[in-house]
Amino acid sequence: MAPQCPDCRRPIRWTRTEAGRNLAVDPDPDPTGNAAVWRDGTGVLRSRRPTSDLPLNGWERLHLPHIATCPARQEPTALSLPAGVTRLSDHRRRRNR
Repeated sequence: MAPQCPDCRRPIRWTRTEAGRNLAVDPDPDPTGNAAVWRDGTGVLRSRRPTSDLPLNGWERLHLPHIATCPARQEPTALSLPAGVTRLSDHRRRRNR
C-alpha cells in the first residue's frame, strides 16, 4: 500500500533530505517544484533543494513538497466562512515583547 497523507489521504512519497530529515513530496514530478528527488544506490528516495551553485542533475526530478499542496493544511480563505462570520485572528493585535 502506498503511503498516504494522514490529513488529506492523498498519496505521498517520503524522502530523506540532506539534513537527514523526512520530507513528504507529491508522488508525481512537477516542473514548478522546489525539491529535487532521486533514488540513491541503496534504494532510498533522497531530496534536496536545487540552487544556482548546485542545479538540477539529470537523474533528479522536481517535486512539490506535499505541505504546499495538502488541502487540509491550506489556510481557509475568507470566502470559505459563512456570511456574517469574521475571523477574529485577522483583527487581533500582535504582541511584540
